[in-house]
Amino acid sequence: MTIEQDSTRTLTVPPKARRTPPPKRQGRALISYGHWWWALPAVVLVIGVHYAATLTGGFFAFTNWTGLGKFDIIGFKNFERIFADPQLLGAVWNTLFLAFGSVILTNVVGLLFALAINRTLKSRYILRTLLFMPVVLSPLAVAYVWKFIFQFDGPLNDLLGAVGLTEFQKVWLADPTWSIWAILLTVVWQQTGFTMVIYLAGLASVPVEVEEAAALDGAGLWARFWNVTVPAIRPSIAIATTLGIIQGLRIFDQILALTGGGPAGATETLATEVYKQAFSLGQFGFGSALALVLTVIILAFAILQQYVTRDRDAGKA
Repeated sequence: MTIEQDSTRTLTVPPKARRTPPPKRQGRALISYGHWWWALPAVVLVIGVHYAATLTGGFFAFTNWTGLGKFDIIGFKNFERIFADPQLLGAVWNTLFLAFGSVILTNVVGLLFALAINRTLKSRYILRTLLFMPVVLSPLAVAYVWKFIFQFDGPLNDLLGAVGLTEFQKVWLADPTWSIWAILLTVVWQQTGFTMVIYLAGLASVPVEVEEAAALDGAGLWARFWNVTVPAIRPSIAIATTLGIIQGLRIFDQILALTGGGPAGATETLATEVYKQAFSLGQFGFGSALALVLTVIILAFAILQQYVTRDRDAGKA
């Protein structure tokens, strides 16, 4: 077979080279064929540590296991005990109060901080660092600092006395009414920076031209925020509220360090009750039932939150 290349030269192709397949690369083929094997150790680890442990705990929620020896399956008696005990119902209420209180306050304050330092301030990078710094601190370390602040002879009461508000001085962490609010303040102070960063990422996607066009059309500050900014940061709102609810329902370190669940059980939550029932009192079956109730509550509110904050215009496109 010959191919004419020009008027004076021809190129001769040998018969064996006409249908020669490209060389095979065995290494790439091996990786392509078995690439899913590379993730297998991580998948096994997640299944064994997370899902298998969760299912095992769910099984023990229906038993009277004490952590040692044999156990009997007692059905729903652990759950009947939970909903019949006023103290445990109070723990459920405290859990919901801290979860929703922290979500509302951290989202409102975090969004205000994000809007304030988004584009205008020259010192916004320093302010972002200072506001985010509490997030990287240990929850126990933060709790002990605030425990010092809330002491009767601590800085908070000293400040109230200095401004002439001595009637508001309290033993904050020993007061059944105000101790839960002290925990809420500690949690909000530490988690607001994380929410602020989420909203800053969302605000970066808001087109400046759209805001300027809305302003030229006569839209006020609130109208621009509600009609331009909020729709653009809806994914950020969904992420911030979902993570906030999950984290709020699992608050444990701050309560253990500040009040230990007291005074008189006023700050007990499902997380602290799980710890006390399972590890302090040795009632692992009952503690597993409490943990299962907490898991169901977290799952239910996470699904509800995703439904409420979903993008309703996505399906219409």
